[in-house]
Amino acid sequence: MDADTGFDEFYRTTRQRVVTVLYALAGDLSEAQDAAQEAYVRAWQRWSRISGYDDPEAWVRMVGHRLLINRWRKIRGGVAAYRRHGPAPAVGPPSENTVLLVTALRRLPAEQRHAIVLYHLADLSVAEIAEQTGTPAGTVKARLARGRRALAALLDINLPEEVSNA
Repeated sequence: MDADTGFDEFYRTTRQRVVTVLYALAGDLSEAQDAAQEAYVRAWQRWSRISGYDDPEAWVRMVGHRLLINRWRKIRGGVAAYRRHGPAPAVGPPSENTVLLVTALRRLPAEQRHAIVLYHLADLSVAEIAEQTGTPAGTVKARLARGRRALAALLDINLPEEVSNA
């Protein structure tokens, strides 16, 4: 398989997971898609090296996450562009469950949110999360447990009455 085909396959099999993780971390689908796109462009430019990594998807996810973290530096340019061009065309609204989950995730501490997103949305093990975040496995487990308890409480509070009574 040549390098371009390898990257194409990598992109097809990982893009949805990466965007989902970045969306959960950022709470904004548009920002997550932009960060994912830029991360994949950077991966493609370095594919001969990155394809040899044990987990190239983790590299893309980390680059995307760093892009999200640095996004505040670009806000002024975004505001100016919005004033020039107006809002993006309307797209269909997210589902009610998506809104509830993203709202609840936003209310969690960043460390707990990060652990939950990587574990449940990126399907990483506790050991993989510990390695990628430079955190002891016990700390990851504690963040997952605390985050799950907090998330459950937040979702119970925010669920419509007819759903919580079902």
